[in-house]
Amino acid sequence: MSEGDSESGQDDVKYFRLSEIEEQNTFKSAWIIINNHVYDVTKFLEEHPGGEEVLREQAGGDATESFEDVGHSTDAREMASSMVIGELHPEDRAKIAKPEETLVTNIKDEPSWLCNWLIPVVAAIIVTLMYRIYTGDS
Repeated sequence: MSEGDSESGQDDVKYFRLSEIEEQNTFKSAWIIINNHVYDVTKFLEEHPGGEEVLREQAGGDATESFEDVGHSTDAREMASSMVIGELHPEDRAKIAKPEETLVTNIKDEPSWLCNWLIPVVAAIIVTLMYRIYTGDS
């Protein structure tokens, strides 16, 4: 089964629950999720060009963003397709935290009066006092 063969008509697709994948983050086993495909990368750990640690950090979870950010070659993608052991269960796909959702911080649109008025006014008072002290003593 290649990476693109996830048509719903296939009966031979093996689905894994997220809890099963998380359990495979051990010294002896490493499974990762990339684009809802489950990969057993255990045998590839020592061969990975980026080092074993890179895969160990992602083991048991979604490595889609990390995989795509690196810009893997076509050869690397073909090699990865040979490690596919199944797909993430459809009910668990929503449980994977999307990085763009977790990294967004909502900030109020209202400007802070402290930053816009109080700090500049206090700074102006301090500068004025320092100027008067400096010019008054000479």
